[in-house]
Amino acid sequence: MKTKKKKKRLMKRPGARKIRFILALALIRIMRIIPRSWALSTGKNLGLLYYRIGNKYRNRALSNLTMAFGNEKSEAEIRRIAQGVFAHFGETAADAIRIPLYAGEKIGAVVRPKNFHYAEKALSGGRGVIFLTAHFGNWELLGAWLAAKGYPIRVVGTPAGDPGFDRLIVETRNQAGYYNIARGKSPREIIRAIRDGYSLGFLIDQDTDVKGVFVDFFGKKAHTATGPVVLASRYQIPVIPAFARMKEDRTYEAEFFPPISLADTGNPEKDILTNTQRCSDIYETVIRRHPEQWAWMHKRWKKQPEG
Repeated sequence: MKTKKKKKRLMKRPGARKIRFILALALIRIMRIIPRSWALSTGKNLGLLYYRIGNKYRNRALSNLTMAFGNEKSEAEIRRIAQGVFAHFGETAADAIRIPLYAGEKIGAVVRPKNFHYAEKALSGGRGVIFLTAHFGNWELLGAWLAAKGYPIRVVGTPAGDPGFDRLIVETRNQAGYYNIARGKSPREIIRAIRDGYSLGFLIDQDTDVKGVFVDFFGKKAHTATGPVVLASRYQIPVIPAFARMKEDRTYEAEFFPPISLADTGNPEKDILTNTQRCSDIYETVIRRHPEQWAWMHKRWKKQPEG
């Protein structure tokens, strides 16, 4: 136990952080130089390597998958999905790194839309749209695709734990045209964006330290942020679920869904709970189709209701 704590302290030292950051910059440079197929294969292999050596995250993914699918799938199937999760995120991380190479119309060779008419109809109202997506497939390319098609969008994201890495992520998003708003730190910026007609991208599929409610998710209560449904109800903005799924040919299908029907009974607390549950139901439906493309290594059920 003492050895583990000592190792964690060493990894958090400024020197160790600097080394990790320099290595990350070198990897980013390489990924942007080599052909896409090589980059994705490299990312996949790194993901599989981490599956083998990253005991903490591998075990967490296996535990979460067992909780969700233990009555439906065998242990061997669950292990296969968990391994696929790490391979998938290695590939999609490589593509996220390469976003500056997909600027403008080039992104059309990598991302193709499905049922975009739902979003087009919602956007025609001139009030912007709340795009509800998840840590599924490649959410970064989804934002880049929307921006490349000329739809002004801001994405609300939780800052990365390391300031250096966070700066890299924010710069990549801003350069691609889908500008970043740090979650929990700039409510005024979010309101300003809404009033200026921008669309907003939210990911509320993780247990974060923001205001939320407990809703059902894979048969267990999950603390889920309420910000998107509160904003949608207050400003009468359509909520469009959208997910960029990686296909077998390594391109992405950006699928858009009909607007979520928001309850408006006059009971705000009840409506928030109902509407957040409807968001969670969409997440579960999409994740069940392709479980290997969701971040099962996250502590999704970390917080639980009292009692």
